[in-house]
Amino acid sequence: MPNPTAAMLVIGDEILSGRTRDANMYHLAGRLTEHGVDLREVRVVADDRAQIVAAIKALRAAFDHLFTSGGIGPTHDDITAEAVARAFDTPIGIRDDARAILAAHYEARGQELNAARLRMARIPEGATLIDNPVSAAPGFILGNVHVMAGVPSIFEAMLASVLPTLAGGAPVLSQTWEVRRGEGDIAGPLSELAARYPDLSVGSYPFIRDGCHGAQIVLRGQDGGRLDAAMAELAELFPA
Repeated sequence: MPNPTAAMLVIGDEILSGRTRDANMYHLAGRLTEHGVDLREVRVVADDRAQIVAAIKALRAAFDHLFTSGGIGPTHDDITAEAVARAFDTPIGIRDDARAILAAHYEARGQELNAARLRMARIPEGATLIDNPVSAAPGFILGNVHVMAGVPSIFEAMLASVLPTLAGGAPVLSQTWEVRRGEGDIAGPLSELAARYPDLSVGSYPFIRDGCHGAQIVLRGQDGGRLDAAMAELAELFPA
């Protein structure tokens, strides 16, 4: 049975402008691989409501899970929650349980739960809250869409609470072999190896090191025995 599939939607002008380097995709990909969920697509969109809504509709329909990152903070450009509500055609408003979480958090710190901070309690109707042990403001799950913060430490904490609730498949294993020859020299034999192992993913990632052209050959799959067999052939084809 194939593994569940997933997509990621990264939201924020700061990502597209190069002002902020996204770390959440790298973390999500690794954790989903370990959990047996195949990450198939990642999109990055601006803080534009129409673009976010369109991307949510397309990705949630195409994959088993959609994870979003960014746009659920207290500022005017944090519009992800509203966009999710619009994508599902469902109302959104201040949720009492989310308000209580924020009120307790800010009271403990002697800070006011002002109108800006209260925006983080706006949750689409029917959603389930995602715990945020870092800064309290919750994410949420609506249907197959998991809406999480863009700050890496918060994203990682939210993902840690979500993953155990998701059905996973077989973890994807990988092995790597380094070849000190150019890709043009190894392409033919590598293509034949890939044809003999259609159940494995065979990737070639070139490098130039100390003036020498080479490639990291990465084999990925769910069957450890098949990986070992393919690696043995690879070693014979291109001895270290």
